[in-house]
Amino acid sequence: MLSSLTLASAFLALCIACVAANIARQLLFPNKKEPPVVFHWLPWLGSAVSYGRDPYKFLFAARAKHGDVFTFVLLGRNVTVHLGIAGNDFVFNGKETHVNAEEIYGPLCTPVFGEDVVYDCPNAKLMEQKKFVKFGLTTEALKVHVRLIEHEVVDYIKVSREFKGPSGIVNVPPVIAQITIFTAASALQGPEVRSKLTNEFASLYHDLDGGFSPINFVLPHAPFPHNIKRDRAQLTMRKIYEGIIADRRAGKLPPTTDMISHLMQCSYKDGRPVPDKEISNMMITILMAGQHNSSNVASWIMLHLANEPRICEELYQEQLDQLADENGNLPELELRDMEKLQLHSSVVKETLRMHNAIHSIMRLVKRPLPVPGTPWTVPPGHAVLASPGISANSEEYFPNPTKWDPHRWDNRGIEEDDESEMVDYGYGRMSRGTKSAYLPFGGGRHRCIGEKFAYLNLEVITAVMVRNFRFKNIDGREGVPGTDYSTMFSRPLEPAEICWERRSAEGA
Repeated sequence: MLSSLTLASAFLALCIACVAANIARQLLFPNKKEPPVVFHWLPWLGSAVSYGRDPYKFLFAARAKHGDVFTFVLLGRNVTVHLGIAGNDFVFNGKETHVNAEEIYGPLCTPVFGEDVVYDCPNAKLMEQKKFVKFGLTTEALKVHVRLIEHEVVDYIKVSREFKGPSGIVNVPPVIAQITIFTAASALQGPEVRSKLTNEFASLYHDLDGGFSPINFVLPHAPFPHNIKRDRAQLTMRKIYEGIIADRRAGKLPPTTDMISHLMQCSYKDGRPVPDKEISNMMITILMAGQHNSSNVASWIMLHLANEPRICEELYQEQLDQLADENGNLPELELRDMEKLQLHSSVVKETLRMHNAIHSIMRLVKRPLPVPGTPWTVPPGHAVLASPGISANSEEYFPNPTKWDPHRWDNRGIEEDDESEMVDYGYGRMSRGTKSAYLPFGGGRHRCIGEKFAYLNLEVITAVMVRNFRFKNIDGREGVPGTDYSTMFSRPLEPAEICWERRSAEGA
């Protein structure tokens, strides 16, 4: 008994000493060659709790005290934050030899996406893979995608139990999640994959998605139940894709011109054909990437339209004004139609501004990294963090930033840095696009190549929904729900219910 008490006392004394030493080091011996550190009581844990609970609240508070550049401790890692337009450029435009994304995101993403793709391969190989995938994102492909997306949304509305009758209440996020996985699969995956989106496949997707739990940044291979399910789902989904590829090679399936067929014909610069396993893992990556951001942002769009029914009616009127025939009938959507729907585009931009699904983007520092305009240098081993959502929700760039106002975009384009500054990271020339307050799809070499598809997907989903329904908040609620930051991708807190009313009796 005495020995147990002695050990407990010694352990307590050690903990107190560690906390005291941590506090003393911060207050008495700050390193003036490095950015200021956000005060924290506990070593290793650092600011993990306050950052994890509400990242934007934490970052805004730290900026108010320390300015745009500061460091905080996150589960044993020093994370140096650089906010604002300069910070976006500092992180996204970092040289490949200076900052590295693979070592930050590889442990989290590789078990989900699979081996030898994205963050589990050299950057040069990733750039080749992105070049291959751009096939499905050309203007010609987008023309086809519009019809596919529209048909998926219309078909879902017809058969879903959530939209039976002339009116009702719906919990938005799970419904939109189903719609966006159907649109992503139909447009980007091909007919075989779309036909397999049964309850079993949806369950596999859910289990794979569970691998994005934040704890997996630290313990990606720990035998947690969600990791066991993740690994089983990844293997099963990969085998499904490999089976489709094998059947196509054997001539058992009719020829198509979709993404899988394209990747089956691709070869790396060294002449090596893309292996079937890598094709399968790239297709899993495309499915996950094509659905995640769209699902969360489309949910926020529906919630804001319910909170602002006037905007919903303006969207419907815009379609009538721009697209309706002489009898007032609306045609099926085409790509050229979407270019006429400026308010629809503004609704998507404004929602992306306020609700970027990824609140923080990090890189691992490999070499000493001077911070321009300061006396500080970020040492190797630190992570650097950019948060485009901070600049997108800051008064200096967007007046009254907490108000959802699509009309702020009426006379304002999507701002980037010098449009003449073009760069080719290995998958086609593009604007460098890092010196901007609005970067919902990142910037630099890791900028999302699916940006055009994401905008189109969101605009078409929005157009179809407002053609069919009016929305309003449920009784007793003002505003929109809060944000759930418990996963890697920010999303609305559930339940996030709204009222819908069908515009016509058809399908009631």
